[in-house]
Amino acid sequence: MEVRVVNHPLVDHKLTHLRNKNTDQPVFRKLVDELVTLLAYEATRGVRVNPVDIETPVAPMTGTKLADPAPLVVPILRAGLGMLEGMLRLVPTAEVGFLGMIRDEETLQPMTYAERLPADLSGRQCYVLDPMLATGGSLGGAVQYLVDRGADDITCICILAAPEGIERLHDLLADLKVPCNLVVAAVDEKLNEVGYIVPGLGDAGDRLYGLAQ
Repeated sequence: MEVRVVNHPLVDHKLTHLRNKNTDQPVFRKLVDELVTLLAYEATRGVRVNPVDIETPVAPMTGTKLADPAPLVVPILRAGLGMLEGMLRLVPTAEVGFLGMIRDEETLQPMTYAERLPADLSGRQCYVLDPMLATGGSLGGAVQYLVDRGADDITCICILAAPEGIERLHDLLADLKVPCNLVVAAVDEKLNEVGYIVPGLGDAGDRLYGLAQ
């Protein structure tokens, strides 16, 4: 698994405002949207393309278009939804699927509680959206789920990652015969005793959508 940390002043600037506990919800949402578009630019470097012949106002030429089938963007519910518009702004022709993952409190393994995806993902490039890579279990489970359906190239886009999450994700995906990349804005120091990324930005889902009562 290749890990790419996007090193750019605008990424750092927006991430700093996201981390600030005084950033209110509307601004937080807008910053996530903008930041994901910057991350998506790096994450789509390997998107599949085909040549296409066109005519400019001056002369014919061979250009580039996205290959078929279209890329599939998969936000992990619920926090991943806050990243969707930022991704689609860059790749508006992408298709969108949804995946809900939760940890089984008895087995501690990730399990799927909701999905809206094609039954057959053979030949599909998938982009998985999840703001925080903390323990890595949910993201690893999501990637495995997509591979089981036939996806053959997967890029995960996260805002923040903890070293522990990266290590676990690497271990979970080690035996997959499918290319998998991870693109993040930053790798933070560690996880604390309750599984939050430090220094982090808090609970991304709550800061995007408020507390679920």
